[in-house]
Amino acid sequence: MTRKSFGRGMGSLYHQPQSRIWWVQYRAHGKTIRESTGTDNDKAARDFLKERLGPRPVSSAEAKRVTLSDLLGQVLTDYRVNGKRSLPKAERNVKQLRDFFGEIKAQDVTTARIRDFIAHRQGAKRKKISNATINRELACLKRAYSLAVREERLDRRPYVPMLAEQNVRKGFFEDAELAKVLSHLPPPIDAITQFGAITGWRKSEIIGLTWDRVDVAAGLVRLDPGTTKNGEGREFPAGAHPTLAALLKQRREATDAVEAAAMERGVTVRVPWVFCWPDGTQVRDFRGAWARACRLAECPGRLFHDLRRTAVRNLERAGVPRSHAMQLTGHKTEAVYRRYAISAKRDLAQAVAQLAALLQNN
Repeated sequence: MTRKSFGRGMGSLYHQPQSRIWWVQYRAHGKTIRESTGTDNDKAARDFLKERLGPRPVSSAEAKRVTLSDLLGQVLTDYRVNGKRSLPKAERNVKQLRDFFGEIKAQDVTTARIRDFIAHRQGAKRKKISNATINRELACLKRAYSLAVREERLDRRPYVPMLAEQNVRKGFFEDAELAKVLSHLPPPIDAITQFGAITGWRKSEIIGLTWDRVDVAAGLVRLDPGTTKNGEGREFPAGAHPTLAALLKQRREATDAVEAAAMERGVTVRVPWVFCWPDGTQVRDFRGAWARACRLAECPGRLFHDLRRTAVRNLERAGVPRSHAMQLTGHKTEAVYRRYAISAKRDLAQAVAQLAALLQNN
């Protein structure tokens, strides 16, 4: 009989005679338990045994060797191996935590000490630190302890209090405002803006869009997995929206014109970008043009990201089911989506009018 033992208190795996299925044997409540895992896969059987045993107690000697700085380093490693694009932000969060806590032992970090960190950040002299920024740093701290417990380096984590955030933006564009802004934007920034207002996609997703992800004939635009903020792929049936379909057709014609002009000069150029400058280079930064257009349209201070809120509000107005709307805009959770589903005064007035009509008919 084949048997694999993993040390005192860690149980073992074994085969029954003439069977490839792994069985487990372990002690629980003073009794020896034998149970079939239902699999012949070694790793799956080990996971089965580990689940039955539950979390392994971490010795005090092991816990005392772990520093908070070590745990924060594991957070950055987790970001790197998973290819998260927010790694630079995580590195800034880790720096703030390391600067304050130093080489403190991980098990010595208490909730009181965490509150001291919050007070320290709120009292920063150089500039006022928002609650949202401090919360991102605290979330990094929570992640460090979650990974440590999961990896059985610690068996407990401190309570990490979070701050209330009052800085959620609520900007969006009414149709007339958007039309004014578009009238003051040069090509292709006007097309980027219109695309964003319809799809609700992020600016980075739009300016990074390439023609190999656009099927003009089928009227489909897609983002591949790994190219979006949440890492998931996405599709938008642009052909079902006449304005968007016409916009993509115009961009295809503009790109063809750039390539044809280069051909006349004896140069073969292939422009991959859907939204490119007249010389075929990718659009990267247009903050100046955007700020000027908003100022001339008498809505200064608006963000390009307000187009995302505008698109969500329009989807809500159109009665699109949230599950479908979230797939189109790329919102991963309904909680975040709801923050963007802003009601305008006109929407609220219409709701009250509907209520009044209902009461009159009763």
